[in-house]
Amino acid sequence: MILGLISLSLYLSSAYGLSFEIPATPPSNASKTLAEAPVGVSFEFFAYPAYFTDVASTETCLENLKDLTGVWPPMRIGGTTQDRATYDASLTEPVSYTVASATDAPETLTFGPSFMEMAADYSGSVTLGLNRRLDNIANTISAAEEAVSVMGNLYAIELGNEPEFYVDTDPIADGETWTAADDYASQVLWQEEVCGNLSSTDIISAGVYFGTSPETIQGLTAVEGDANVYVKDYCSHNYPQSASTADLETLMGHSDITTEIEPFAAEVAAAVAMGKEHVFGETNSATGGGGGISPTFGAGLWILDYVMQSLLMGTKALYFHQGTIGDCQYCWWGRYDMGSPYFGAYFATMALAGADQIAELDDQTTSFAAYAIYKDNTPTKALLYNSEYYASGTRTYQVFTLSGLSGSTVTAKRLTAAYATSRVDEGESPTVAGQKFENGTCTLTGEATVETVTVSSGSAQFSVGASEALLVYL
Repeated sequence: MILGLISLSLYLSSAYGLSFEIPATPPSNASKTLAEAPVGVSFEFFAYPAYFTDVASTETCLENLKDLTGVWPPMRIGGTTQDRATYDASLTEPVSYTVASATDAPETLTFGPSFMEMAADYSGSVTLGLNRRLDNIANTISAAEEAVSVMGNLYAIELGNEPEFYVDTDPIADGETWTAADDYASQVLWQEEVCGNLSSTDIISAGVYFGTSPETIQGLTAVEGDANVYVKDYCSHNYPQSASTADLETLMGHSDITTEIEPFAAEVAAAVAMGKEHVFGETNSATGGGGGISPTFGAGLWILDYVMQSLLMGTKALYFHQGTIGDCQYCWWGRYDMGSPYFGAYFATMALAGADQIAELDDQTTSFAAYAIYKDNTPTKALLYNSEYYASGTRTYQVFTLSGLSGSTVTAKRLTAAYATSRVDEGESPTVAGQKFENGTCTLTGEATVETVTVSSGSAQFSVGASEALLVYL
């Protein structure tokens, strides 16, 4: 381990300083109690088995996150192809489909008992998405019965995926225009029918809505009634940007993230009013597998701040989608290269590991974020983020002054890359505390760099470059 003393004289380009006092106990704006592992992963339904049989990095990348928290990250299996999938109890392989190209998603597919058996082998919790679009409730019940039977790690079941995109030609619509009212009634009916056959309550991840319009958790909860007993949580999907209109500077901007997630606050409140949790059951940077911004370091910085702000809003967990293998710009890893966004997910998990609560210290109106992180009502870490966009020229630095500290020194770990636009597959890997993840294996490599900062009269100063983050251990 390399110990280095930060010298502020190296960062004279700082525009001005920011000062934050670390509250000795969680302040009134602190989050609710956090889950042990709020940063999760979502796998596209048809591709899920291949991630574990054909991609060597998958288990190690997940284990890296587990090593930070002691808990395997929660997993969701679902997406567009869950609503194209039919359960076949006689199928011996996990999934069967035909595509013209290896990077295509199938229009139809079948899956068998070994699909659920594979999911049951995962050491963390699993949310399983099943079909509603095909309107074959008996088939979905059969799949759900198998899942409940073999999956001791089953957390929840989704009944359909992003139903606001159902059209009149989908079997569930029966030739009629699919409306929000239709979906609310359908969800409640399916919850009652499926859970009645399972003799289960507290098992459905309900809603599964893309965004907050036209179908909403608020609208669904208004008609849930007694069926709410079957609900485990209420689920939103969120992709801040379209792949065709991607803007990395906006994606990763601290105040821009605040604005982007603001509409979900009412969705969280609706879930809480029903006594249930809210989750982002599927999310990532841009739709359609991600745009040109999605494999960049800036997208990793977005993950870091997006996670923190979502947890403060009241979301329990976020499941970041991993799509078609070989055609997935936002994926955290692949067969050959790591994705820069994984570094942000890892850093977010590092920051939250062992934490009970977090609190935001800034006012969310600038490019600069500061969070206090608590364990047993005591501040243990502080997270600093400079979301100014850096893609060329001379990097600027922002000085953060933290007060309310004890001891004579504190240590810190830095998340950085050459530029916000840096991509692993283009030879510019980010680093977390000076370390990288090896392509093809996801093994953490290199010697860790821990920075040491002097505390004077309870205060210390930290310089964070544009498009960088710093985790301070108090």
